[in-house]
Amino acid sequence: MLRNGQARRSCSIASRDMKLSIIATLYRSALGLREFHRRAMAAAGTLADEVEMVLVDDGSPDESLDLALEIQRGDPRVVVVELSRNFGHHRAMMTGLAQATGDLVFLLDSDLEEEPEILGDFHARMMEGGWDVVYGVQAARRGGLVERALGAAFYAIVDTLSDTKLPRNLVTARLMRRAYVDALVKHNDRSFVIAELWQATGFRQTGMEVRKLSLSPTTYSFGQRLEMAVQQVVTTSTRLLHVIFHFGLLVFALSLATMGFYLFRWMVHGVGVEGWLSVILSVWFFGGTVVMILGVLGLYIANIMHETKRRPYTVIRSIHRAGARDE
Repeated sequence: MLRNGQARRSCSIASRDMKLSIIATLYRSALGLREFHRRAMAAAGTLADEVEMVLVDDGSPDESLDLALEIQRGDPRVVVVELSRNFGHHRAMMTGLAQATGDLVFLLDSDLEEEPEILGDFHARMMEGGWDVVYGVQAARRGGLVERALGAAFYAIVDTLSDTKLPRNLVTARLMRRAYVDALVKHNDRSFVIAELWQATGFRQTGMEVRKLSLSPTTYSFGQRLEMAVQQVVTTSTRLLHVIFHFGLLVFALSLATMGFYLFRWMVHGVGVEGWLSVILSVWFFGGTVVMILGVLGLYIANIMHETKRRPYTVIRSIHRAGARDE
């Protein structure tokens, strides 16, 4: 956080000749959208004279789009990007970033769980340290014991199996310079987890602790979070393939050793192998192992197929700008 108001004032003056873009996605966001717009624009107005807000409607089933268009008609600084359907939070964010034109780009969710006023603190940190990116992190993961345990397990698996380690307890809020955003949107991955792209893009990044409120239930179900964890591993790492190879090598070596033991016992002591239980257990074990390995390989192959289709992140139905026809 800022140590005093002087740093905030000096950073505000230094940014008056820069354009600031605010990016947010809309999905069941109607309830707090007006307040989000008011507070985010007020926070941005203290830093830059030229401000734009890009709202990406990710096929929201409520009246978020209608409300965003109403706000846009009253505020020409707002741009509404209407997607043709729901493509998912991460893809919608990448679409919004591609539409941003500011020298600085502030990305956050529109549900007000991350307070828009943290923009001033992020900006001060960026200016003081010469950072390219300032991103938000929670001091402690919110939720109950089970949710926190699952979150810890997710990061442990990702750190073990992925090539890139992710910062703990990331939130969406982040302030980025133009060069970083341009590099980020150049990624052509069709299957991705955005937190990994944030890290893979590089540049000088630093985290800043933020307080995340609990104003609305999460739109991510347990199944979606599990799918995200699997996607993170099979799209960013080859370590899992190495683990499978070495596991198969170990099982092969143990099988040879076991066969050698029983063959030696039969030749020297005349004791054969009896009973069907060992056969059944061996079939179950090796059958399950083969199915598991084929499943993992199938996930990798499926992602390769998805990438080779070269489909766009999203399909934009219309872009609504003030003083211009819808694109």
